[in-house]
Amino acid sequence: MFSTSLVRRLSLAALGLGSLAATVAAGPPTKTGPTPPQKGVGINIANIDPSVKPCEDFFHYASGNWLKNNPIPAAESRWGSFNELANNNNATLRAILEQAAKNAPKATKGSNAQKVGDFYASAMDSAAIESAGLKYLKPHLDRIMAINSLADEQKFLADPKAHAGSVWFGSGVGQDEKISTQYAVYLGQGGLSLPDRDYYLKDDARSKSIRAAYQNYQVNIFKMLGDDQATAEKNAAAVTRIETRLAKASKSRVDLRDPYANYNKMTVADANAAYPNLALPMLLKDGGLGAAKEVIVGQPEFMKEVSAALKDEPLADQKQYLRWHLVSSATAALPKAYGDEAFAFSKVLSGAKKQQPRWKRMLGSTDRALGEAFGQLYVDKAFSPAAKARAKQMIENLRVAYAERIQATDWMSAATKKEALTKLNAFTVKIGYPDKWKDYSKLNISRESYLNNLFAAQEWANQEEISKFGKPIDRNEWGMTPPTVNAYYNPPMNEIVFPAGILQPPFFDAKADDAVNYGGIGAVIGHEMTHGFDDQGRQYDSKGNLKDWWTKEDAEKFNAKAAIVGKQFDAFSPLDSVHVNGKLTMGENLADLGGLTIAYQAFEKTPQAKAQQKIDGFTPEQRFFLAYGQIWRTNTRDEYIRQQVQTDPHSPAMYRTNGPLMNMPEFYKAFGCQDGNKMMRPTADRSKIW
Repeated sequence: MFSTSLVRRLSLAALGLGSLAATVAAGPPTKTGPTPPQKGVGINIANIDPSVKPCEDFFHYASGNWLKNNPIPAAESRWGSFNELANNNNATLRAILEQAAKNAPKATKGSNAQKVGDFYASAMDSAAIESAGLKYLKPHLDRIMAINSLADEQKFLADPKAHAGSVWFGSGVGQDEKISTQYAVYLGQGGLSLPDRDYYLKDDARSKSIRAAYQNYQVNIFKMLGDDQATAEKNAAAVTRIETRLAKASKSRVDLRDPYANYNKMTVADANAAYPNLALPMLLKDGGLGAAKEVIVGQPEFMKEVSAALKDEPLADQKQYLRWHLVSSATAALPKAYGDEAFAFSKVLSGAKKQQPRWKRMLGSTDRALGEAFGQLYVDKAFSPAAKARAKQMIENLRVAYAERIQATDWMSAATKKEALTKLNAFTVKIGYPDKWKDYSKLNISRESYLNNLFAAQEWANQEEISKFGKPIDRNEWGMTPPTVNAYYNPPMNEIVFPAGILQPPFFDAKADDAVNYGGIGAVIGHEMTHGFDDQGRQYDSKGNLKDWWTKEDAEKFNAKAAIVGKQFDAFSPLDSVHVNGKLTMGENLADLGGLTIAYQAFEKTPQAKAQQKIDGFTPEQRFFLAYGQIWRTNTRDEYIRQQVQTDPHSPAMYRTNGPLMNMPEFYKAFGCQDGNKMMRPTADRSKIW
């Protein structure tokens, strides 16, 4: 059961936006002195739509022609620079995997090369998967159906090899958020199949249509498992009823953003008394955490409801709930008909018209299961030491700029400034790939069964996580694999992390001028730094502890400034009757605004900014903002937009572009914006924090 890590990480983008890396970044580090930049590198002028005025709608000005010329591929729910970045590099990644699969039979047994190759080969062997049918799943189904009592189910849930999927609640081992030098056991809400609790609870037409599609998906899967129509409908209704009960007890995504409310430490004895039907002592002992004396409960009321449900829901219905989660978590490793049903339902959520090719899906699966074994092969081909050195220098330049902005604030007291600077200087920076790779020696992978390989990888990951308990904090650990096109800030670690995957064009281009790189990866770096001081991250101190280090007056001033940003984004409406949730997206919006501000400050120190030489007819400052605008170029299906505003802490791409710029006088000056232009907010409606 201890399989879902509850570590809080604040990332640049939703992980679904682009999970694999892109083109190679190489070349020498930036030389000192005002060397003339190559003309026109890094920004594609053809993407600009000159019919749109930059001070009216910068998103469509910077990328309008690209948006017109790049319709969303049938297999995608959105298409933008993140997707291009991932897609452009898929050839490299695919070549690595296909070569590994070819060489695996000759590779040393137990080596990373053998495991990566055999995992991908088994995942791609659709004929073997079809021939096996439910052969490898049946023992797990039989085990669920053999449950005859609550005690049996408790024993099942406590077994790390049960493979029930994400059922009832989430659990994991992570840093104690108030004692960041030690690990703790966490319990929290979970157990749902739909993306958010509101999908079960809202009565609007779209929510009803999604629930109907979900019901149809369940019925079809249960029929494929051997149930007749009536039984399949009955079982689907039972699963939905149980999940709806859990949804009603779940906190909203906005409420989940309060780290203090989600930190409820209690002894194992007290937790067992509060949630008696979890059999927590056995759950911990059988899960390898018998030494734990305390647990941190994220949502106590939810856990009470789970305990009650385990007692009063009919056992036959609970078994169908377990059966559903087992099968739905493994459709990619079952015969094609199961995957087709899963995709038919996902189409309703995302709007994608066509399923991704199997090689691309299995490439992602390999990355998730053996990310750092795969990552070692990737960085050898795709990320140079010179690129790492240049990125590191940019990060230090932005750290200096951030310190200057903190010192220059007119609303923060000297005491709070001192603590903020201490935290800033304490940031750990990770670039490209881990200094110490994960050890997969205890993970056994073969070509016999993709499903068995998936389960083996899950067991290995579970064991790796629970083995941390009682040990010193592993500060070498990464929360993303090297090919990932993303970045993150981890509050308890007080670290900013930039995988090799995002250190590629258009975010980072070794051949481009500084304006392009500071407007691209510089804004990304500043974004992650600002997460340390957004409405969530600011609540953690320089050592990563959840601790209030702000004066009361400074906290009130910060919250007032942040509230202006929240109000701004509440007003954005990407579709009729659909509005951005300013509270849900608060942290990411603050990070975008702060990141762009810091990146601009750092850029202004460069020789290019001082020389004021135009490139392709644009000033250095204009190129900076164009680089920022073009990294967020994205076409999005309406279905995806609706899901995004309901579930994602990141705002739609158009508002991640225009929203921060509407608060920046530096942008107004660069493009000559005047009062009355849509991109130029009245002074009273702007937010300036850093």
